[in-house]
Amino acid sequence: MGSVRQTSTLAIVSLVAGILGWTILPFLGSVTAIITGHMARGEIRRQPDRLDGDALALVGLVLGWVNVGLWILGVLAFVMFFGGLAWLGWANS
Repeated sequence: MGSVRQTSTLAIVSLVAGILGWTILPFLGSVTAIITGHMARGEIRRQPDRLDGDALALVGLVLGWVNVGLWILGVLAFVMFFGGLAWLGWANS
């Protein structure tokens, strides 16, 4: 009879933080999801006979990285837009 594997707490935290990163904790939740997702996957790889939840950790990682990527694109767009406006204002004076 096989032993029952326990779901990694870090994997659950990663998934929840990834969801929160898209809702009420935009940047902080995403960074937490990324950190805990990597920690959970390492923990699961080290103890595969005792821990489960790799898919949860992976979903948390994906949610976190996609959100961080969109934040970076948003900041770049903001800087380019207002930088372009500043350049136009400087060039016309």
